Amino acid sequence: QVQLVESGGGLVQPGGSLKLSCVASGRTFNNLATAWFRQPPGQEREFVAAISWGGGATHYGDSMTGQFTISRDLENTVYLQIDNLNAEDPAVYYCAAKYGSIGGDLREWNYWGQGTQVTVSS
Repeated sequence: QVQLVESGGGLVQPGGSLKLSCVASGRTFNNLATAWFRQPPGQEREFVAAISWGGGATHYGDSMTGQFTISRDLENTVYLQIDNLNAEDPAVYYCAAKYGSIGGDLREWNYWGQGTQVTVSS
């Protein structure tokens, strides 16, 4: 099993930035890809970005490039930088993981964190 814990969410003013973190623990992390999804209130969960185990490959959801940047350290933490937060961005942001290649279909991701809330308000 892989356990994922997100942090870094909170209340941000429009135009502000946040950096979310996802820390993995449990099984071996070799070949473990990680992704971020988000679920706005009353909407379906949508793909934001994913990164391969080594960090050499990234993939972003439609309309997610430019505002979101996914990265990882050399151990077990993956980050999501969110810039220029606006009214479309409030959501619970989830970290997900899987062994193997990255992709945007949430059905492919086996391990999920509990999520961290991002709120945008002036």
